[in-house]
Amino acid sequence: MSIYNKINAGFSLGTGEPITSGIEDVVYIFNQDDITLTYDAANPLIVTGLTAVSAAKVYKFEGTNNSFNTMSKLAKTQVGPRYTEEIDFNIAGLSVAVKAQLMAMGYGRVCAIAVNNHKGGDSAIELFGAVNGLIVTEAERNAADETLDGGYKIKLTNPDKLKEPYPPRAVSIAPTTGTATYASTIVALEALTA
Repeated sequence: MSIYNKINAGFSLGTGEPITSGIEDVVYIFNQDDITLTYDAANPLIVTGLTAVSAAKVYKFEGTNNSFNTMSKLAKTQVGPRYTEEIDFNIAGLSVAVKAQLMAMGYGRVCAIAVNNHKGGDSAIELFGAVNGLIVTEAERNAADETLDGGYKIKLTNPDKLKEPYPPRAVSIAPTTGTATYASTIVALEALTA
């Protein structure tokens, strides 16, 4: 029986590395078919490699003032637990290029990587949409909205009826020599960034 069917550890809250809410104001997004994922052989909750197919790239979206948010929610189904994953972010821009990217994210499936503010655990960097991808399910623009200066509010989530079989995966990529660290994972992501 898989270790994921039985609990095998406990946890406690400590003062050394208290939990911190939110994510950094950056999200990495890529087309689902453009990047091949490699998982830890012993633990499918850990992504150990991202490999570009041909000359594919990862696209970096940057924001400010907590303009990005992630959410993962358990949903019980007849075949077992599934997870709804969402990423909300704002686009402070209005152009044909922005609209084209929104359309592409609405029709094609993407995956997204978020960097948590809490760096104390082994899930400081997480992948959303690993199996079924994410699509734009909400793209709202109110020209009079002063909080966004007329920009877009975007929500990426799983396509209808396609929840994820696991919670967001931890991303932990080792350098060419040595063990994986937070820094080595960021370097690997940035190397794939357009």
